[in-house]
Amino acid sequence: MAEKIVIGVDGGTTAVKAVAFDLAGNIRAKHYESIPVMYGKNGEAEQDMEAIWKGVSTCLRSVVEQCVESEIVAIGLTGQGDGAWLVDENGEPLGPAATWLDGRASERVNTWSENGNAEVVLATSGTTIFGGLFPVLYEEFRENGERDVARAHAHLYCKDWLRYRLTGERMTDYTEASRTFLNVETMEYSRDMADKLGMSEALDLLVPILPADAPGPVVSEEASRETGVPSGTPVGIGMIDVAVTGAGLAAVDDGEGWLILGTTGFVGTLLPEAQARKSQASMVLATGRGSQVLEFLVPMTGTPNLDWIRDVIGFSDRSWEEIEAEARTAPAGSGGVIYLPYASPGGERAPFLDTAASASWMGMSLTTPASHVLRAVYEGVAFSLVECIDTLEMRGDLVVSGGGFRSQLLCEILADATGQRVVRQEAPEAGARGAAVLALVSAGQAPDVASAANMLKTDMEIYEPNPENLAMYRRTHEVFVAARRAIQPVWPQMRELRHESEA
Repeated sequence: MAEKIVIGVDGGTTAVKAVAFDLAGNIRAKHYESIPVMYGKNGEAEQDMEAIWKGVSTCLRSVVEQCVESEIVAIGLTGQGDGAWLVDENGEPLGPAATWLDGRASERVNTWSENGNAEVVLATSGTTIFGGLFPVLYEEFRENGERDVARAHAHLYCKDWLRYRLTGERMTDYTEASRTFLNVETMEYSRDMADKLGMSEALDLLVPILPADAPGPVVSEEASRETGVPSGTPVGIGMIDVAVTGAGLAAVDDGEGWLILGTTGFVGTLLPEAQARKSQASMVLATGRGSQVLEFLVPMTGTPNLDWIRDVIGFSDRSWEEIEAEARTAPAGSGGVIYLPYASPGGERAPFLDTAASASWMGMSLTTPASHVLRAVYEGVAFSLVECIDTLEMRGDLVVSGGGFRSQLLCEILADATGQRVVRQEAPEAGARGAAVLALVSAGQAPDVASAANMLKTDMEIYEPNPENLAMYRRTHEVFVAARRAIQPVWPQMRELRHESEA
């Protein structure tokens, strides 16, 4: 009898992947394809939708070829969230997708914060606005003519675009619908919100919503020819990437939470209803499980900071193990060097919103060695997460996942800075694993998410906090926050100076 496998597809920001798991959770095959982000001089951050699909189809074909003797029981989907992914009547992209990183609408975000539109979005969908949010980008395109939105027929987020190419069906789930015009209390699209924002016609672009673990469509004949996946294979509904990790961790009950560190950060907890949220600066996603929502903060301060410092100090030819060994030669607190990790072109959105936020080092002198500058970046990224943890009042163990947390140093700093245990999912590919968990339920291979997660569960590694570092990190974190607040009034001038100089 052929071994059964489930394939999880993760449409990430910088790479797409397909990972095959057997039904005991072991990885049987995987394949990655890099997808470039195209940055523009006005804050644009775009990706070619066809290139994303071609990358995924290549990944799937490779995994299928590696598992030729296996039976594929389901395909699970997840992907980067937010942005604008518009297609015409024939399903052809109107242009490149504007991703969640896009910052071209920064001024519009400021305008919405002043004219009340931001409050309309928050009151209905439970989310704070930022430059990569679909309603913001839609108005930006409509007003500036950057896309012929009159030709748009549907808006499909990354995973929904991939499902469309696999099956020919257009649909989404509640987590993604929450990023458009969903009322998180009624769990329906809100015409009132669209009317108040002056974009009623945008509702026509929204696709039907299904629960993340509901039965879905199947692979079409055309997609089968492109990917090698047998036609008729069930394709799951799935969730946005930041939420799907919870499924992989079997976190489905109120009060459970997790952290992710990748291109962006994520700190979130499940709540019984939107009214139970801890912060007005957070975002809220409906999970599709009754009135339950996922409250979360998504700081833009992710692993690109580490990639950047690796290049800046000339360590590009060194492994991450060597780089972390160098950082460990610096003391906790980095000798007083503070790094503000707000390097995203779109600024920052959690736990505060500032489209002009910029990265910087502070507290250096002529005696500061490279190791202190390096360790300060690790600490700055961790401190951004600590601020989010405090905002959401997360207590107990901190369950972490994502590529950034493959760094042992980051796990140790986070434990030491919070005084809480850090529990790391030991196996890689958390997003693909979560997508596979949901797909098993969609395909009838498991009765519920908890059962499916138990089938694919992985070991966890624990990092205990070092009490000797707690006092130093608390003091350093206080200075980190004070330094940011002190320099924040100058950020808009720095942005203006950057644009003037580059022009």
